[in-house]
Amino acid sequence: MLPKTSRGGLNYPELGRTRLNAELPSGQGRWPDGFGHVDRQIRVGSGDAAFKALAEGILTWQIQRRAGLRVAAPPRAVVGARVVSGFGVGDLRMPVPCQVVWALEPTGALRSDGTEVELAGFGYGTLPGHPALGEEAFVAMKASDGGVYFRLLAFSRPSGLLFKLGAPVTKLTQRNVTKSYLQAARSLT
Repeated sequence: MLPKTSRGGLNYPELGRTRLNAELPSGQGRWPDGFGHVDRQIRVGSGDAAFKALAEGILTWQIQRRAGLRVAAPPRAVVGARVVSGFGVGDLRMPVPCQVVWALEPTGALRSDGTEVELAGFGYGTLPGHPALGEEAFVAMKASDGGVYFRLLAFSRPSGLLFKLGAPVTKLTQRNVTKSYLQAARSLT
């Protein structure tokens, strides 16, 4: 059972849910009630070099930077690290504060379906001031056949009435950022 709340301003249910879902095949995860979710996986290459490049790009915030976000963060994603991304145009950027809730350096794993994979990545949760409540994760995976995949997992809902009223704009922005993350992952490999 995952905790419902956590210290440090992380105030959404099921802290770490993206980590549990990352270990399951795409589309088989469980998500908190009342939250929208994303579970997108694309093949971006093959072999050890592609996996290492993708994993390093994820763990050093290159996914966000290549997606057009400004990122203020420590050099590497580690548990407890606080990061403020900014999206927008030019100097007009909305700050979106988050905290890393799990991080995984490259390691092998055996999935519940018996497949062996190598995983790396991290998940961060929203902090007060973020337009949403929830968690987002960026995962590099190398399958047993050598295929390298980028997986984006997230669950969220608006953090307050103002953002709930702006939900259509927020959803459009999330779709565009998701596309940018997928393109950024391809560019890393």
